[in-house]
Amino acid sequence: MQSQYSVSLKKLIEDIKLDVVYTPCETENLYITSKEVNRPGLIFMGYDEYFDSSRVNFLGLNEVEYLNSLPSGECYEKMELLFKKQPSLVIITRDLRCPDGMLTLADKYSVPVLRSSVATSGCMSQLISYLSVELAERITRHGVMVEVYGEGVLILGDSGVGKSETALELIKRGHRLIADDAVEIRKVSSTTLLGSAPSNIRHFIELRGVGIINARRIFGMGAIKLTEKIDMIVQLEQWDKDKVYERLGLDDEYVEILGNKVPVTVVPVRPGRNLSIIIEAAAMNNRQRKLGYNAAKELLHNLGMTDEEFMPKERELELWHD
Repeated sequence: MQSQYSVSLKKLIEDIKLDVVYTPCETENLYITSKEVNRPGLIFMGYDEYFDSSRVNFLGLNEVEYLNSLPSGECYEKMELLFKKQPSLVIITRDLRCPDGMLTLADKYSVPVLRSSVATSGCMSQLISYLSVELAERITRHGVMVEVYGEGVLILGDSGVGKSETALELIKRGHRLIADDAVEIRKVSSTTLLGSAPSNIRHFIELRGVGIINARRIFGMGAIKLTEKIDMIVQLEQWDKDKVYERLGLDDEYVEILGNKVPVTVVPVRPGRNLSIIIEAAAMNNRQRKLGYNAAKELLHNLGMTDEEFMPKERELELWHD
């Protein structure tokens, strides 16, 4: 699947710890744009109808030993079937030696070749996970993200409602900051959203009346985290006396982000409410609900009430304003 995003070969080499065998130019000028990978067994047999040149191609023990078993002329012809398609990258695993003539073809068709000491399946798995994050569909939204008891909590709300102050209190209570003001959300799978901070504002918090502080410098490395899965959303809003707020917690409410559904809790803000403790309780309650326990249902059962009229309904809240 093609992605509108890209990652430079230089960054990939540094992050995945690959060795350079050959590159046609500087690695910072070469880019990978596809999350998909390929093992070129079919193209060696001459079948290339669905070959995607944007994919990274892996040559493992099977492919290399097959090529080495062929007469030199036939080996060269088989490899040329691959290299003339100009794949974005070829990775040789297990520290195997390149078959004779491969680097000649790499230079002829300007195809970068890298080497890994890791076994083929492990290297492929590592690269797929890496590209799933680096090339993921993403959006940036105004909000704050923290990790609370292992749960990734995205805090949303209007400017000035108290998101950053709440995050600061949570940090002081032993939890960790992911992002303040702007949260970059990446869809790394059909069920998982990953939240992080843009690199230029990472670890910084804006506090009205105080200014900008660096959470890592003040509270230490244990107070921050680079990325975290978004497990739930807490929407902070000013208390409206005419609005009926959820009191039982039977209804399943969610927000859809990049096609993924995320549970949401709306928390009204007014003087005297300790938002950090409320968010701690919401995070622990969300974990229990993921494990199948619902306190409201147990209470109704203990009271001997039938819950047909209280059956939870799935509701989507409109919290996103593009």
